Amino acid sequence: MEASTTKLAIEQIAERITDAVMEHRLPPGIKLVEEKLAGAFGVSRTKIRQALTLLAKEGLVTLHPNRGAFVKRPSAEEARDLFATRRLVEPEIVRNVIARACEQDIARLHQHLEEEAQARATGDRRRIIRLSGQFHMLLAALAGNAFIEKLMAELCPLTCLIIALYDAPQTPACPEDEHSQIVEAIENHDEAAAIRLMLHHLEHIESELMLDAAPKLDIHWETLYG
Repeated sequence: MEASTTKLAIEQIAERITDAVMEHRLPPGIKLVEEKLAGAFGVSRTKIRQALTLLAKEGLVTLHPNRGAFVKRPSAEEARDLFATRRLVEPEIVRNVIARACEQDIARLHQHLEEEAQARATGDRRRIIRLSGQFHMLLAALAGNAFIEKLMAELCPLTCLIIALYDAPQTPACPEDEHSQIVEAIENHDEAAAIRLMLHHLEHIESELMLDAAPKLDIHWETLYG
């Protein structure tokens, strides 16, 4: 029982670090100092180390011997490769969702769109960014393919890192209304339109990136997990 609780705590720590990445509170390339994280979470450095190892396996963190753990800093080439991968994977996600989604699944998508709209209405940029990534992860979950779902759980946080590095500071992670258009096509069982809209959506995001220059970002540890 104790082992199960410990495992859950490690996963929770990893999930909160992932959320901080997806909300652009942890910038790419920042060093994840075990001592500071342990103090912020109120846990041992051993548990932090285990959470960072888990994130390294998922590709979100890079571990350097004798230097420590760093949030991954994707290169421009990696950014292009990531979007190329998503353009291969997400049409299949859309096909699967159209083929198997029930009324409850469509309702979940509309509920998510409502949450996105509320975040935009209040100007909550961090929530907008997180929800934008979670929309694509929700589609992957509804597609019913566990391997694709796992892949998207890795690709979406990495996409947020890429946006943090290469996008304009006030540009949203996903352009407004494009998610709604995708959901409408899914609901209408219009596979061709849904795939076309998804590909346009991904190309739109990539086209906004400035892949030849990356801003310098800093972090305030005192407020991140306090």
